[in-house]
Amino acid sequence: MNYPTRRGEAPKSTVDDFYSHTSYISQQAMTTRVRNKEMTDLPAPGRTRNAAATRQAILDAAHHRFAKEGYDGASLREIAAAAKVDAALVSRYFGSKEELFVEVLNCAPDSSDLFEGELGDFGTRVAAKILDDRDVDQGVEYLLIMLRSASSPAAAEPLRRSMRTHFHDPFAAYLGGPHADVRARLAGDLIMGVCMSQAISADHDLDEEGQANLRKRLALVLQAAVEP
Repeated sequence: MNYPTRRGEAPKSTVDDFYSHTSYISQQAMTTRVRNKEMTDLPAPGRTRNAAATRQAILDAAHHRFAKEGYDGASLREIAAAAKVDAALVSRYFGSKEELFVEVLNCAPDSSDLFEGELGDFGTRVAAKILDDRDVDQGVEYLLIMLRSASSPAAAEPLRRSMRTHFHDPFAAYLGGPHADVRARLAGDLIMGVCMSQAISADHDLDEEGQANLRKRLALVLQAAVEP
């Protein structure tokens, strides 16, 4: 029913119809936006969205890229491609490239077992671990990250901070006594050097007797390095 109106004014039913139609369009637009957002948020076919798994995949990819290319040579886009994620996700989870690099360094294998046990048998214990324990190979890639990133001005401070926090400071605290920091640094440098050499040669040039002799001599050198 059309109600009487002033001249030039649309019938009331027409006005009501207009607002009703406008409201309907707005509701449809909102529904479409919600539906589109839901579709965007859905994981890709065949993949289940898992924040922890995605984060770990990015860390693993970054670990390998930094070990292979160093800090300057690895890009966030390459890391994202290796992790099979969008590049924007790397920034969302870790922020900048430097922050991702620091996180990779923080995930280095735990070396606290080196600082356990009696100081008097440190050389024998650590020499056996370096030469006989294959788990040491896991730490070699972290040494490669350090070596291949050492010349980068952007990576220098994170590297120094990581080495001091995760290795030198706990090592010096374990050693105690005079010149603990110097002794920790010397022994640490010896350990890293031998680990790298082991990764390169893999003992292929030494027979069983040679290995035993190497283990004995390394134990003596390491013990001398940590003694007060």
